[in-house]
Amino acid sequence: MTILPSLLAADFGSLASEIRRCADSGADELHIDVMDAAFVPNLSFGPDAVRLATRVAPDLPRNVHLMMVHPERYLETFASAGASTIQIHAEASCDVSAALRRIRQLGCGAGIVLNPLSSAHSALRHAAEVDEILCMTVFPGFGGQRFKTEPMPTLRDLRKALPRMRLMVDGGIGRETLPIAAEAGADAFVAGTSLFRAPDMASEIAEFRRLYSESAG
Repeated sequence: MTILPSLLAADFGSLASEIRRCADSGADELHIDVMDAAFVPNLSFGPDAVRLATRVAPDLPRNVHLMMVHPERYLETFASAGASTIQIHAEASCDVSAALRRIRQLGCGAGIVLNPLSSAHSALRHAAEVDEILCMTVFPGFGGQRFKTEPMPTLRDLRKALPRMRLMVDGGIGRETLPIAAEAGADAFVAGTSLFRAPDMASEIAEFRRLYSESAG
């Protein structure tokens, strides 16, 4: 399994130390949400956040989620900033296949993202072009939302069709919801509020691993 703390839930006044805390707590990767206030009704991080993470925790891979109408315009920028993986939405207003191919050409892993009501087919058509699929379990734009179960059948369909693909979930992930997503086939978990507000992030990550082991087994 893979655990990715979502930087959107961090203390923005102490981003460097929050990124180091993720690395020191045993996180596998850092998830960085980039919002353009058009694809979703919010603004968040830009490439400087990726550069910061690259500098202060170079061994912690940067998983960059572009919630953008035109992500293809910024692929080079985020790749050069230090992104390890770049994810774009199946619903983006661009040639998604061409953008995914470009991400790989830039030396990054490529990911496709599905909004909660999107079908598995929206990702399966790009299966040969991606290294991971992210199923949103909330409507993207804001952290702290409640987990939605509607994407679970989509996850099951994707796992059945792509048994070796990394399947990620993001939105409302915590102790109660991680097992639900794991049983549906997820093996990578983005968690924001539940990790950053935990008394001890390292202990919470360890608990996530235990819950996954029980649920996936």
